[in-house]
Amino acid sequence: MTHSDFPIIALSRNLYSSSRLLIQKIQLTLNEFGLTYPQFLVLAILWEKDELKVHELGKELSLDSGTLTPLLKKLESQNLLKRKRGEADERTVAIHLTYPGKSLQAKTLDAIKKLENELGDELGKEVQKLLPSMEGLLTKLSK
Repeated sequence: MTHSDFPIIALSRNLYSSSRLLIQKIQLTLNEFGLTYPQFLVLAILWEKDELKVHELGKELSLDSGTLTPLLKKLESQNLLKRKRGEADERTVAIHLTYPGKSLQAKTLDAIKKLENELGDELGKEVQKLLPSMEGLLTKLSK
């Protein structure tokens, strides 16, 4: 099997390997805060827009509620967020950051910024070139 015979498979393999390696580097930074990478992604979205519904967060992360619920329960047990059922519709669950969840933002993002600067020296121009096309690919695959 050659790259020219199956370019989508070659691309997916490279994306998979690159993603795993990059996430491992990010995870080393997150260990200091007791967060996993998926937990960080949830918090990062909530830092931008607090009080999302679970289905809205799931859509942002392309995760179903079966995957997202254990993540949210863990973050809630760490007192970083609270989940609250809707009064009008009990099927909806809103997510709110707690004070500790909000205060973790500055420390975590400072550490991520340091990593970004370190990796930026090696990968900066490549990332700037790849990011728009990767966002386009994600959009197309999400349809």
